[in-house]
Amino acid sequence: MGINFTKMSGSGNDFVIIDNRVPVVQDDAKRDFARRVCAPKTSVGADGVIFLENSDKADFKWDFYNNDGSSAEMCGNGGRCVARFAFENKIAPSHLSFETTAGIITADVNGTSVKVKLTPPQAFLQNIDLDLEGVPYNVDSINTGVPHAIVYCDDLEAVDIQSIGRAIRTHPKFAPAGTNVDWVQKKNGNSISIRTYERGIEAETLACGTGAVASALLASYRKQVEPPIEVKTRGGDILKIHFQASNGLVEEVYLEGPAMITFEGTLGEY
Repeated sequence: MGINFTKMSGSGNDFVIIDNRVPVVQDDAKRDFARRVCAPKTSVGADGVIFLENSDKADFKWDFYNNDGSSAEMCGNGGRCVARFAFENKIAPSHLSFETTAGIITADVNGTSVKVKLTPPQAFLQNIDLDLEGVPYNVDSINTGVPHAIVYCDDLEAVDIQSIGRAIRTHPKFAPAGTNVDWVQKKNGNSISIRTYERGIEAETLACGTGAVASALLASYRKQVEPPIEVKTRGGDILKIHFQASNGLVEEVYLEGPAMITFEGTLGEY
Protein backbone atom coordinates (compact mmCIF):
# COMPACT_ATOMS: atom_id res chain seq x y z
CA MET A 1 0.00 0.00 0.00
CA GLY A 2 1.45 3.35 -1.03
CA ILE A 3 0.66 6.93 -0.08
CA ASN A 4 -0.71 9.10 -2.89
CA PHE A 5 0.71 12.61 -3.14
CA THR A 6 0.74 15.68 -5.36
CA LYS A 7 3.87 17.78 -5.87
CA MET A 8 3.10 21.48 -6.36
CA SER A 9 5.10 24.65 -6.86
CA GLY A 10 4.17 28.15 -5.75
CA SER A 11 6.65 30.38 -7.59
CA GLY A 12 9.46 27.89 -6.98
CA ASN A 13 8.47 27.15 -3.38
CA ASP A 14 7.67 23.42 -3.69
CA PHE A 15 5.47 21.19 -1.56
CA VAL A 16 4.33 17.61 -1.21
CA ILE A 17 0.57 17.62 -0.55
CA ILE A 18 -1.23 14.65 0.96
CA ASP A 19 -4.97 14.18 1.48
CA ASN A 20 -4.97 13.03 5.11
CA ARG A 21 -8.70 13.35 5.81
CA VAL A 22 -8.70 9.58 6.21
CA PRO A 23 -5.33 9.33 7.98
CA VAL A 24 -2.54 7.75 5.99
CA VAL A 25 0.17 9.38 8.14
CA GLN A 26 -0.42 9.53 11.90
CA ASP A 27 0.32 12.70 13.88
CA ASP A 28 3.29 11.24 15.77
CA ALA A 29 4.95 10.19 12.52
CA LYS A 30 4.54 13.45 10.56
CA ARG A 31 7.79 15.19 11.49
CA ASP A 32 10.00 12.26 10.56
CA PHE A 33 7.86 11.64 7.46
CA ALA A 34 8.38 15.25 6.31
CA ARG A 35 12.14 15.05 6.80
CA ARG A 36 12.39 11.86 4.77
CA VAL A 37 10.02 12.84 1.95
CA CYS A 38 11.57 16.29 1.50
CA ALA A 39 15.11 14.93 1.21
CA PRO A 40 16.54 15.44 -2.29
CA LYS A 41 17.94 12.47 -4.23
CA THR A 42 16.66 9.85 -1.78
CA SER A 43 12.99 10.87 -2.01
CA VAL A 44 10.63 13.38 -3.64
CA GLY A 45 12.45 16.48 -2.42
CA ALA A 46 10.54 19.62 -1.37
CA ASP A 47 10.52 22.67 0.85
CA GLY A 48 7.71 21.23 2.93
CA VAL A 49 4.84 18.79 3.37
CA ILE A 50 1.18 19.83 3.67
CA PHE A 51 -1.35 17.42 5.14
CA LEU A 52 -4.94 18.31 4.23
CA GLU A 53 -7.29 17.25 7.04
CA ASN A 54 -10.88 17.59 8.21
CA SER A 55 -12.09 20.77 9.91
CA ASP A 56 -15.27 21.77 11.68
CA LYS A 57 -14.46 25.47 11.19
CA ALA A 58 -13.61 25.70 7.47
CA ASP A 59 -13.61 23.66 4.25
CA PHE A 60 -10.53 21.83 5.51
CA LYS A 61 -7.56 22.15 7.86
CA TRP A 62 -3.91 21.99 6.97
CA ASP A 63 -0.98 20.66 8.97
CA PHE A 64 2.26 22.09 7.58
CA TYR A 65 5.84 20.90 8.09
CA ASN A 66 9.11 22.35 6.81
CA ASN A 67 11.69 20.04 5.32
CA ASP A 68 13.55 19.83 8.63
CA GLY A 69 10.43 18.47 10.34
CA SER A 70 9.54 21.71 12.11
CA SER A 71 6.02 23.08 11.86
CA ALA A 72 5.04 26.59 10.75
CA GLU A 73 1.92 28.60 11.46
CA MET A 74 1.48 29.80 7.89
CA CYS A 75 3.09 29.71 4.43
CA GLY A 76 1.65 31.95 1.74
CA ASN A 77 2.86 29.95 -1.24
CA GLY A 78 1.88 26.70 0.43
CA GLY A 79 -1.54 28.19 1.11
CA ARG A 80 -2.02 28.96 -2.57
CA CYS A 81 -0.96 25.44 -3.53
CA VAL A 82 -3.19 23.63 -1.05
CA ALA A 83 -6.14 25.81 -2.08
CA ARG A 84 -5.77 24.77 -5.71
CA PHE A 85 -5.24 21.15 -4.67
CA ALA A 86 -8.49 21.21 -2.68
CA PHE A 87 -10.41 22.75 -5.58
CA GLU A 88 -8.98 20.40 -8.23
CA ASN A 89 -9.83 17.38 -6.06
CA LYS A 90 -13.38 18.63 -5.35
CA ILE A 91 -12.67 18.96 -1.63
CA ALA A 92 -13.65 22.64 -1.65
CA PRO A 93 -15.23 25.20 -4.04
CA SER A 94 -13.26 27.85 -5.90
CA HIS A 95 -13.92 30.31 -3.07
CA LEU A 96 -12.81 28.43 0.02
CA SER A 97 -11.44 28.68 3.53
CA PHE A 98 -8.98 26.55 5.46
CA GLU A 99 -7.87 26.35 9.05
CA THR A 100 -4.27 27.04 10.13
CA THR A 101 -2.67 27.74 13.49
CA ALA A 102 -2.34 31.36 12.32
CA GLY A 103 -6.13 31.57 11.83
CA ILE A 104 -8.69 30.95 9.11
CA ILE A 105 -7.37 31.66 5.61
CA THR A 106 -9.66 32.32 2.64
CA ALA A 107 -8.70 31.80 -0.98
CA ASP A 108 -10.02 32.19 -4.51
CA VAL A 109 -8.89 29.77 -7.22
CA ASN A 110 -8.99 30.96 -10.83
CA GLY A 111 -7.29 28.41 -13.03
CA THR A 112 -3.61 28.29 -12.10
CA SER A 113 -3.81 31.62 -10.28
CA VAL A 114 -4.74 31.64 -6.60
CA LYS A 115 -5.40 34.65 -4.37
CA VAL A 116 -5.27 34.08 -0.61
CA LYS A 117 -6.38 36.47 2.09
CA LEU A 118 -3.92 36.43 4.95
CA THR A 119 -4.49 37.17 8.61
CA PRO A 120 -3.78 40.79 9.66
CA PRO A 121 -0.05 41.46 10.19
CA GLN A 122 1.24 41.78 13.74
CA ALA A 123 4.34 42.78 15.72
CA PHE A 124 5.48 45.57 13.39
CA LEU A 125 8.83 47.07 14.44
CA GLN A 126 11.13 49.44 12.60
CA ASN A 127 14.83 50.26 12.92
CA ILE A 128 16.02 47.27 14.90
CA ASP A 129 19.79 47.54 15.33
CA LEU A 130 21.70 44.26 15.15
CA ASP A 131 25.38 43.54 15.68
CA LEU A 132 26.68 40.62 13.63
CA GLU A 133 30.25 40.00 14.80
CA GLY A 134 31.01 43.72 14.79
CA VAL A 135 29.07 44.52 11.60
CA PRO A 136 25.95 46.67 12.22
CA TYR A 137 22.67 45.88 10.51
CA ASN A 138 19.41 47.79 10.68
CA VAL A 139 16.24 45.82 9.95
CA ASP A 140 12.48 46.11 10.17
CA SER A 141 10.31 43.19 11.27
CA ILE A 142 6.69 42.06 11.03
CA ASN A 143 4.67 38.88 11.48
CA THR A 144 2.57 38.01 8.41
CA GLY A 145 1.56 34.62 9.76
CA VAL A 146 5.20 33.87 10.54
CA PRO A 147 7.92 36.37 11.58
CA HIS A 148 10.08 38.16 9.02
CA ALA A 149 13.05 40.51 9.34
CA ILE A 150 13.53 42.86 6.38
CA VAL A 151 16.88 44.16 5.14
CA TYR A 152 16.89 46.87 2.46
CA CYS A 153 19.68 46.81 -0.12
CA ASP A 154 20.76 48.23 -3.47
CA ASP A 155 22.18 45.02 -4.96
CA LEU A 156 20.50 41.68 -4.26
CA GLU A 157 23.20 39.77 -6.12
CA ALA A 158 25.91 40.97 -3.74
CA VAL A 159 24.20 39.61 -0.61
CA ASP A 160 25.70 36.63 1.25
CA ILE A 161 22.29 35.09 1.95
CA GLN A 162 23.45 31.93 3.68
CA SER A 163 25.81 33.31 6.33
CA ILE A 164 24.09 36.64 7.04
CA GLY A 165 20.63 35.10 6.82
CA ARG A 166 21.58 32.44 9.34
CA ALA A 167 23.08 35.03 11.70
CA ILE A 168 19.95 37.22 11.65
CA ARG A 169 17.60 34.23 11.80
CA THR A 170 19.24 33.06 15.07
CA HIS A 171 19.98 36.51 16.57
CA PRO A 172 19.00 36.85 20.26
CA LYS A 173 16.63 39.72 19.41
CA PHE A 174 14.41 37.20 17.58
CA ALA A 175 14.71 34.42 20.18
CA PRO A 176 13.37 31.93 20.93
CA ALA A 177 11.43 31.25 17.73
CA GLY A 178 13.85 32.91 15.30
CA THR A 179 12.79 34.67 12.13
CA ASN A 180 12.76 34.44 8.35
CA VAL A 181 14.98 37.03 6.66
CA ASP A 182 14.16 38.93 3.45
CA TRP A 183 16.37 41.27 1.43
CA VAL A 184 14.42 43.90 -0.52
CA GLN A 185 15.55 45.93 -3.52
CA LYS A 186 13.33 48.69 -4.91
CA LYS A 187 12.66 48.43 -8.66
CA ASN A 188 10.69 50.58 -11.10
CA GLY A 189 7.23 51.82 -10.11
CA ASN A 190 5.45 49.86 -7.40
CA SER A 191 7.65 46.81 -7.64
CA ILE A 192 10.38 45.21 -5.57
CA SER A 193 12.64 42.17 -5.86
CA ILE A 194 13.38 39.96 -2.88
CA ARG A 195 15.57 37.10 -1.72
CA THR A 196 14.62 35.04 1.33
CA TYR A 197 16.45 32.95 3.91
CA GLU A 198 13.72 30.71 5.27
CA ARG A 199 13.49 29.47 8.83
CA GLY A 200 12.94 25.70 9.01
CA ILE A 201 14.53 25.19 5.60
CA GLU A 202 17.68 26.97 6.80
CA ALA A 203 18.63 28.13 3.33
CA GLU A 204 17.54 30.47 0.56
CA THR A 205 14.29 29.47 -1.14
CA LEU A 206 13.12 30.43 -4.62
CA ALA A 207 10.05 32.13 -3.15
CA CYS A 208 8.31 32.84 0.15
CA GLY A 209 4.73 34.09 0.12
CA THR A 210 4.62 35.49 3.65
CA GLY A 211 8.04 37.03 2.95
CA ALA A 212 6.74 38.70 -0.20
CA VAL A 213 3.86 40.14 1.82
CA ALA A 214 6.13 41.26 4.67
CA SER A 215 8.56 42.88 2.23
CA ALA A 216 5.78 44.70 0.37
CA LEU A 217 4.14 45.97 3.56
CA LEU A 218 7.35 47.26 5.10
CA ALA A 219 8.58 48.80 1.84
CA SER A 220 5.26 50.66 1.70
CA TYR A 221 5.77 51.89 5.28
CA ARG A 222 9.04 53.38 4.07
CA LYS A 223 7.20 55.11 1.20
CA GLN A 224 9.06 53.13 -1.46
CA VAL A 225 5.95 51.59 -3.07
CA GLU A 226 2.16 51.66 -2.94
CA PRO A 227 -0.35 48.81 -3.33
CA PRO A 228 -0.91 46.78 -5.36
CA ILE A 229 2.77 45.87 -5.21
CA GLU A 230 4.53 43.45 -7.54
CA VAL A 231 7.18 41.28 -5.92
CA LYS A 232 9.72 39.44 -8.08
CA THR A 233 10.87 36.25 -6.40
CA ARG A 234 14.19 34.48 -6.78
CA GLY A 235 12.43 31.87 -8.90
CA GLY A 236 11.44 34.59 -11.38
CA ASP A 237 7.67 34.63 -10.81
CA ILE A 238 5.83 37.83 -9.94
CA LEU A 239 3.60 37.80 -6.86
CA LYS A 240 1.06 40.57 -6.40
CA ILE A 241 0.34 41.95 -2.94
CA HIS A 242 -2.94 43.78 -2.28
CA PHE A 243 -3.82 45.58 0.95
CA GLN A 244 -5.50 48.61 2.43
CA ALA A 245 -3.64 50.95 4.79
CA SER A 246 -5.23 53.69 6.86
CA ASN A 247 -4.05 55.52 9.99
CA GLY A 248 -1.19 53.12 10.47
CA LEU A 249 -3.43 50.04 10.23
CA VAL A 250 -3.14 47.45 7.48
CA GLU A 251 -6.20 45.41 6.51
CA GLU A 252 -7.46 43.18 3.70
CA VAL A 253 -4.05 41.67 2.89
CA TYR A 254 -4.01 39.39 -0.18
CA LEU A 255 -1.28 37.37 -1.87
CA GLU A 256 -1.87 36.48 -5.53
CA GLY A 257 0.17 34.31 -7.88
CA PRO A 258 0.52 30.98 -9.70
CA ALA A 259 0.14 27.57 -8.05
CA MET A 260 1.30 24.82 -10.38
CA ILE A 261 0.84 21.06 -10.23
CA THR A 262 4.26 19.55 -10.95
CA PHE A 263 3.43 15.84 -10.78
CA GLU A 264 1.44 13.21 -8.93
CA GLY A 265 2.65 9.89 -7.61
CA THR A 266 2.64 7.20 -4.96
CA LEU A 267 5.19 6.93 -2.19
CA GLY A 268 6.49 3.43 -1.63
CA GLU A 269 8.21 2.34 1.58
CA TYR A 270 7.12 4.94 4.11
